[in-house]
Amino acid sequence: MYPDTPPHLLLPLWPMDQVGIVAKLSECIASRGGNILGVDIFVPEKKNVFYSRSEFVFDPVKWPREQMDEDFLNLSKVFGASTSVVRVADIDPKFKIGIVSSKQDHCLVDLLYRWQEGRLPVDITCVISNHERGPNTHVLRFLQRNKIPYHYLHTTKENKREGEILELVLDTDFLVLARYMQIVSGHFLRTYGKDVINIHHGLLPSFKGGNPSKQAFNAGVKLIGATSHFVTEELDSGPIIEQMVERVSHRDNLLSFVQKSENLERQCLAKAIGSYCELRVLPYEENRTVVF
Repeated sequence: MYPDTPPHLLLPLWPMDQVGIVAKLSECIASRGGNILGVDIFVPEKKNVFYSRSEFVFDPVKWPREQMDEDFLNLSKVFGASTSVVRVADIDPKFKIGIVSSKQDHCLVDLLYRWQEGRLPVDITCVISNHERGPNTHVLRFLQRNKIPYHYLHTTKENKREGEILELVLDTDFLVLARYMQIVSGHFLRTYGKDVINIHHGLLPSFKGGNPSKQAFNAGVKLIGATSHFVTEELDSGPIIEQMVERVSHRDNLLSFVQKSENLERQCLAKAIGSYCELRVLPYEENRTVVF
């Protein structure tokens, strides 16, 4: 028998493809009294690699956390897995994130309210912005009420304040750019050394520069979208985590057009963060992802 609310364990694994991986994984879990809830598997055609993500419940009394780490480490060595991550959502600490934003705050506000409602499995360590917000704005009131530090860092073309941002976020597990309208340098990415997740509208590359929504609206586009991706040194070209689309028509005015676009950005970013925290996102080839 399991506890009333048995912990869920998430295990992404990607060794070289070979016979017996699933059998050994199942045997390991069953031998410790665990019960598999689901297994996702992907074996790319003509590529000798095996991607999987397992989710199961277990009794932490019968299978202590330290023993679990040792068991899966040994299993990954048997199959030469390049990476094997074990995460028990109900036991392990939540991911610590920093959020960086600019003037547009629809994504920031959405993340804050999802966090408040317990629908975002993270701890927000700070919010950083290059846009100054007054003391009575709803964002600042929310942050103060929930004791989340807010840092305003005025940026210029010559000084992006990256050193100060790094000092504020070095203790985080990953970073979220919630409509941050500054280009992040390669030096920043290398120094930070962890994943950075970005969101942008799906109107690129056709509508660049200022006011892309108005450009797209005037062009009469019929399909809009949003893309969340990992940040790399190549602008807006990192591995894609999540994409969403929605139809628009001649019946939309500019306001409804923008509202639909912003709503997609909110949903897409939140979905990407959720997938990342649930260990559903695995690196694939040079610039792609497997998302279970």
